[in-house]
Amino acid sequence: MITNRVLGTVLLGVNEQVNCSDCISAFGSAGSFSAGIHGRKELTNNLSLLAGIAYTHYNEGGYKITSAPIGAFALRYDFTDWGSSRPFFDVGTILTPWEKARYTRSYNTSLGPVSVTSSTNASNYAVYGRAGWMSRLSPRDEVAASIEVWQLWQRVSGYTDSAVAFNPFDASIATGTDRTSLVKIGGQWTHLYGSNIEANINGGWVQSFAGHSGIVATVTGNGVVVPTMGNQGWFEYGGRLGFRVQKGWIVDLFANGTLGPQPVGNTIHGGVGLRINY
Repeated sequence: MITNRVLGTVLLGVNEQVNCSDCISAFGSAGSFSAGIHGRKELTNNLSLLAGIAYTHYNEGGYKITSAPIGAFALRYDFTDWGSSRPFFDVGTILTPWEKARYTRSYNTSLGPVSVTSSTNASNYAVYGRAGWMSRLSPRDEVAASIEVWQLWQRVSGYTDSAVAFNPFDASIATGTDRTSLVKIGGQWTHLYGSNIEANINGGWVQSFAGHSGIVATVTGNGVVVPTMGNQGWFEYGGRLGFRVQKGWIVDLFANGTLGPQPVGNTIHGGVGLRINY
């Protein structure tokens, strides 16, 4: 759920300034592979649409998502008539209606270790609201601080352990849904160096709460196993360097990731994009 959300926020301009001109960007990233297109469109002087789509695959700590389309869109209301220092608000969603997933379950027995990898389908959904304050400190600098509240769901289709030579405690997992809520407090700074280089750094602390797992397993010899999900905190970071190769054309290098204990862990996703302002 967390990796899917981090990749989805790239489509919502997490590495870009709060207020800028209409643009569209094609990008590709590694670490977790992702390729797609995103951009923003000013609907009125105050209201903008941010949206994007991407294809991804990624893995971490016993799971592997081998195919996942991600779509995201949000509306941003920026009180531009208040002047250079003003509030802004976002509401949006990240959608992955279908993805192919592989889960690896490992355990030890008196006769040796067992590792079983099984395949199924899953889906991820997230909605969020964001309230913030941005300031144009100069024609070259924009800073912003904000607080975000997220609700995430992940639905996994039922599956059973794949056939292996030795698996005395085989498992059958019923269809179910995991969910968690998040709050993030963060900030960002965008600066123009000279006339051709843009830089953005952003980051914030994230705290999960009200987590619940609906993925229930029936294990031979152990009966029904009901998992629990604890609350966790971690840091999210991001950054971008943009090189204006000619008027309206910008090559971006960017990175986003997490820093924290497992199961979120330390991750990094870096990539390159070509952005066109119009």
